[in-house]
Amino acid sequence: MRILTWAIRIALFVFLVAFAAKNTDPVRLRFYFDLAWEAPLVALLLVFFAAGVALGVTAMVGTYLAQRREVARLEKRILVVQEPKAPIASQPPAAEG
Repeated sequence: MRILTWAIRIALFVFLVAFAAKNTDPVRLRFYFDLAWEAPLVALLLVFFAAGVALGVTAMVGTYLAQRREVARLEKRILVVQEPKAPIASQPPAAEG
């Protein structure tokens, strides 16, 4: 299984390197107020991909932290429920008299 995983990783890496090598033409990204940024196409793709990943991770952080708090609260609740309240007597109390 490890060999298959590494073969897929190497194939994907080779495909991405070939894609980057074919897309080195300079492109101009135009902003407002006559601002422009000229860079190779692959660099712009990488920058915008990284920005998308960062935005996605940032959007996920709040949910992740809320779930961690919920899990901690539930784990504390489980510990409280599992605590023995009082020892159970194995024999009934002796009769007086």
